[in-house]
Amino acid sequence: MSDNEPSPGQQLWTGRFSEPTDAFVERFSASVHFDARLALYDIQGSEAHARMLAERGVLTEAERDAILQGLAGIREEVVEGRFPWSPRLEDVHMNIEHRLTERIGEAGKKLHTGRSRNDQIATDVRLFLRDAIDTVRDELARFQHGLLELAEREAETVMPGFTHLQVAQPVTFGHHMLAWQEMLERDRERLADCRRRLNQCPLGAAALAGTSFPIDREATAAALGFDAPTRNSLDSVSDRDFAIEFCAAASLCMTHLSRMAEELVLWASPQFGFIELPDRFCTGSSIMPQKKNPDVAELVRGKAARAQGDLVQLLTLMKGQPLAYNRDNQEDKEPLFDAVDTLRDALTAFADMVPALSVHRDRCREAARAGFATATDLADYLVRQGVAFRDAHEVVGRAVRYAVEAGRDLPELGLEELQQFSPAIGEDVYAVLTLDGSVAARDHVGGTAPAQVRAQAQAARERLA
Repeated sequence: MSDNEPSPGQQLWTGRFSEPTDAFVERFSASVHFDARLALYDIQGSEAHARMLAERGVLTEAERDAILQGLAGIREEVVEGRFPWSPRLEDVHMNIEHRLTERIGEAGKKLHTGRSRNDQIATDVRLFLRDAIDTVRDELARFQHGLLELAEREAETVMPGFTHLQVAQPVTFGHHMLAWQEMLERDRERLADCRRRLNQCPLGAAALAGTSFPIDREATAAALGFDAPTRNSLDSVSDRDFAIEFCAAASLCMTHLSRMAEELVLWASPQFGFIELPDRFCTGSSIMPQKKNPDVAELVRGKAARAQGDLVQLLTLMKGQPLAYNRDNQEDKEPLFDAVDTLRDALTAFADMVPALSVHRDRCREAARAGFATATDLADYLVRQGVAFRDAHEVVGRAVRYAVEAGRDLPELGLEELQQFSPAIGEDVYAVLTLDGSVAARDHVGGTAPAQVRAQAQAARERLA
């Protein structure tokens, strides 16, 4: 047993009990193996609490200074990996309080005045998640900047746009990247909104009813960078909406990344051949020497399931809980930590990989030519000649069937061949049947024209600034 280990069953709350805690229950109920991750936030909250207690005359200046000095030493032990964690002390709070009392004596026992582990953990998790959101949003922005560079680089690269995974109309590769960017921008906004809503300080709610000590909740909230104290003590200690909201945002962002991953996997296959992923983000096969597997994209696609599971776990955890705090809430941290780590790592992987991919422009253009991608342009041409759209749709459908049987694309048909379907077709029809003419014609906000791609990329970059 280390110097920090308490006697078996001798927790800091045993005055009410006549027998020690069962050894299995100690192991079953301990959370320190995962909530130790909150140690620096727990120390941060304790420092603010100690300063406030001294300001209000609950602690003497000497007690405050001893506590702050002791906590500084504990922070150093945690950062350097020297802190003596004990599962018998249950959680991060008890471990730090026990160690503080070891270091400074009786004053360490006074730190918990006017608070509870209930408001303490609620504060710690909010502090943690606030920092985590800032980190995730930074990685999101980095990925977005990379996408914008790729979009501008490929603003004139024509590729097929798909619906039902069938060739629909020509678009530019840059336009497709801007669609991904729009998904990520919504994710970044959702996370900012989540951060704003969680930035309320529960400290001072104590166990559930507040405290009879003359605390200053506004002071501790300000010291910890919160916008304000939470408004209701019962809700303060039992609320986990902020964690659920983050996991919902993380799950949706991972869903977006999964959709991107699916396209990357398809596009990197020989059947599509649109892109080449950097070797450093791929792996080979143990038996097939020719293989170059898009493992990073596949793993991101798979890890989206983890984020969705984390969200469902938290929703299920909270759905049956009465007010106020319940021990069930110990189970909130592992899914939250997992969602944070999964999203951050997936964004890091894509921010590094996607902007570095190579686009096979000739293959993209060839694929766009192969699927009658300009059929809608021919219909639009006929409408401009006075043909009703439904009639134009029928004319083009018959022309496509003829081209399929002839084994040719629409631009490869002669004028006389096209005119057998409608006399409204003239020599100028070929200007709209080209891939470049098709994309250039969609020169409006949100359109795929190269000029619009560059303008929208610049506007997005300004929003990120």
